[in-house]
Amino acid sequence: MKIVFTGGGTAGHFYPNIAIAENFYNLVEAENIVSVELFYFSDTEYDKSALYENKMKFVKIPAGKLRVGGGGIQNFFDMFVTAYGILIAIMKLYSVYPDVVMAKGGYASFPTLFAARLLKIPVVIHESDSTPGRVSQWAGKFAQRVAVSYEDAAKFFNPAKVALTGQPIREELKSPASEGVFDFYKLDPTVPVVLVLGGSQGAEIINNALLDALPTLLPKYQIIHQTGMNNLESVKGQADITMADSKDLLRDRYRAIGFLNVLGMRMAGGSSSVVITRAGSTLFEIASWNTPCIVIPITTSQGDHQRKNAYSYARSGGCVVIEEANLSPAILAQEVEKILDEEPRRLKMIEGAKSFIGANNAGLVIAQELLSIALSHETKE
Repeated sequence: MKIVFTGGGTAGHFYPNIAIAENFYNLVEAENIVSVELFYFSDTEYDKSALYENKMKFVKIPAGKLRVGGGGIQNFFDMFVTAYGILIAIMKLYSVYPDVVMAKGGYASFPTLFAARLLKIPVVIHESDSTPGRVSQWAGKFAQRVAVSYEDAAKFFNPAKVALTGQPIREELKSPASEGVFDFYKLDPTVPVVLVLGGSQGAEIINNALLDALPTLLPKYQIIHQTGMNNLESVKGQADITMADSKDLLRDRYRAIGFLNVLGMRMAGGSSSVVITRAGSTLFEIASWNTPCIVIPITTSQGDHQRKNAYSYARSGGCVVIEEANLSPAILAQEVEKILDEEPRRLKMIEGAKSFIGANNAGLVIAQELLSIALSHETKE
């Protein structure tokens, strides 16, 4: 049995595939299926260790982006990259000839999906956003099954083959750590913690607003701040300037970290009382922790999907939304204080997060569908 996974080169495309793969291995072990091979077709490995741990063989497939509203000359050259990627994908996919292709969408999945359609290999797709991307909408026309994280996304696909599953989340991130969480970051367990996530690459606008809000926040709260690796040193420097007149006690309440790995994220999640974040796939991890959050969506995201994701979550009551145009240090600090100083509001947001995340078994549901299709495909052969 062979399964090919594919997706764009971002955490939001990569890690849900990993979550599905984890569940798939559990299923085939329970079914006593011995011969199983998993592959990851994309233009980048993204996280080599995750692929290695899940026994997924990486196959490099070149892929070019189609930029809307700009990038004319780059789009022109990327057309040739994509065409070349399709040829490579056809050859590689034919040599592997999997029982099913599992796609997370994104530009990097297009060549593999195109090849799968030509070779008549069954396709399953999962869409993480409330408004599907162009690749997912196109692939949905020939995919055997379509899974979506948001109910709003279902209307873009054939009702006969779409299912609202939620977001696949890696098992180790479904629940935050509970022991040693404050010791891990050398924090005071009696002072509330604010966790700030700007995405794996960081977010300059969030970083700047937070830094200017430090004098207001630190007297009452502790802060764990994922800055993005490229921003770490500059953020630390700005924080030192901002806190120059602060007492040592307040300085000790701020932790700037370039990137949170799985352990770091679990520890941060276990210690935090509120999270400030973008509106990507991390929203589902935060919801699975039942932690209230403040969402600052990217205004330039493709199809405005981050804003739509954010407001979809807000309707459940699990978060508040601050638009980038309205973001200021004062407003950010004010929203943090409202959540942490008003216990009924905080408890209501916790219940909203629980209702949003639901059964939280998307990885298992999708893995079951993959196994069913793969077994059917093997029988036909």
